[in-house]
Amino acid sequence: MSEFWIYFEIGMRHVLDIRAYDHVLFLIALTVPYAFKDWKRVLILISIFTIGHTLALLLSVYGVVTVKAHLIEFLIPITILITAIFHLFTAGKSSKNESISIIGFVTLFFGIIHGIGFANYFKTLLSGSASDKLIPLLEFSIGIEAAQIIVVFVVLLLSYVVQTFFRFSKRDWTLVMSSFVIGVVLPMIVESPIWNR
Repeated sequence: MSEFWIYFEIGMRHVLDIRAYDHVLFLIALTVPYAFKDWKRVLILISIFTIGHTLALLLSVYGVVTVKAHLIEFLIPITILITAIFHLFTAGKSSKNESISIIGFVTLFFGIIHGIGFANYFKTLLSGSASDKLIPLLEFSIGIEAAQIIVVFVVLLLSYVVQTFFRFSKRDWTLVMSSFVIGVVLPMIVESPIWNR
C-alpha cells in the first residue's frame, strides 16, 4: 500500500508543482467558463484529459511513441493558448450549446500531448519489466486526477466568489481569466527552445 502512495503523491506533485505550472494553467483555461452547477461536465473533461495523459505515458513507457522533448515543450503551451483563446471568443455563450464530444476529443488530444511531455521523466522513475510498470503508472494517474479535482475545485470556488460577491458576470470572469492565461503562456511559447533550432 505504501508504494501506491509513493506514485499517487508523485502524480499529485506533478500537477501541483509551482515550478511546472503549465498543467495548472491548462486546468484554469479549461475550467473558467464553468460554474459549480456544471461539475459533472467539468469532471468528465478533466477525466478525459487524465485518460489522454495516461495513454501517452503508456505509449511512451512501452516504447510505442517517442517525440522530441523540445517539440512537446513547444506544443504544451500551444494547447493552453488554444484553450484560452477558444474561451476568450466564446465567453458568455452557454456551455450547454457546446458538444461534449468535440470538446472531449480535443481535451483527450491535449492530454496526450501533456502526457508525452512528462513521459521521459516518468520513465526514469520506473524500473523492471513492462508488466512492472503498469500498476505504478495507474497509481500515478490516480494522483493526477485527484490533484486536478483540487485545482478545478479552487477555480470554481474562486469563480463563485468573484461572481457572487464582486458582481463579475460569467462573461467578464471568463474574459479576464482567459486573458490572464494567454498573458502567462505567450512568453512560454516565445521563449521555447524550438525557435533556436
